[in-house]
Amino acid sequence: MSSAQTELHPDATPGPGRRLRVTVLAGGPSAERAVSLESGRAVADALRRRGHEVFLSDIGPEQTSALDVPADVVFPALHGPFGEDGTVQRMLEERGLPYVGPDSRASALAMDKAATKQVLAAAGIDTPAYEVWDAEALARRARPVLDLPVIVKPVDQGSSVGTAVVTEPAAFLPAVRAAVGNFSRALVEQFIRGDELTVGIVGRQPLPPICVRPRRGFYDYTAKYEADDTEYLFDAGFPNDVLERAKALSLRVFDLVGCRHLSRVDWMVDGGQRLWFLEINTLPGFTSHSLVPKAAAHVGIPFDELCERLVRLALETRA
Repeated sequence: MSSAQTELHPDATPGPGRRLRVTVLAGGPSAERAVSLESGRAVADALRRRGHEVFLSDIGPEQTSALDVPADVVFPALHGPFGEDGTVQRMLEERGLPYVGPDSRASALAMDKAATKQVLAAAGIDTPAYEVWDAEALARRARPVLDLPVIVKPVDQGSSVGTAVVTEPAAFLPAVRAAVGNFSRALVEQFIRGDELTVGIVGRQPLPPICVRPRRGFYDYTAKYEADDTEYLFDAGFPNDVLERAKALSLRVFDLVGCRHLSRVDWMVDGGQRLWFLEINTLPGFTSHSLVPKAAAHVGIPFDELCERLVRLALETRA
């Protein structure tokens, strides 16, 4: 899709409230580009159905002309560096454009998994023990301080891009070298056995937690976006107090990071029902596999209405 090409549907039936000019940003340069393009198309289609004029644009560091198109509000459907790390957010703030999602400061903090874990650990929220590796650490060390198994992942990527579960000593250095070589820093995190639980937040309202159970054994990129056998369960047998604790803790994380409008908080629940914070996603996906739309639909918020609510939240923030 070209950033110079508008895609307006002036004959659409207006939804509730004033008809708006909305710029939807998608694509970007990150490893999650394909997911972002799919999210952007879905959001744009939803907002058109609500009666808004939508300009859908593929944006990147060298192509930001979409930000010059007159708009009442901007909806970044972007994932990963550039789109989700505060860069685009700062550009929008400099132009005085209202936009969906956390501001530039919160976005930058949330994208840095190690920095986020530091903030939350200091606030007493459980998070798996971790180490940060870079080229200098690789030159000095060959083994982690942590006992295996560990998770090796880039410090500043999403969608499990570049992530590996390491169970054998021989696999550790190759995994870290790959993460450092491709993304400069690697987070080596203690592996927690249990179920993954994810909590979406819209406004300041936690949505019902979803238990994610991939058939592949690990919730990697394929399990998230390509496989059709990953289970997404609202009733996974957790005691109600665990689910309520997950919602309360997710809102606390949301506030500690400084988020607004939208986020998704990911947890592991171990055999003792203890919750371990993994990460917070400030611009979660809007694809057919995405979890926030699934959770919203579960409480009676259809996809189109969800997109509309987020646009209105952005306008209210500006007001």
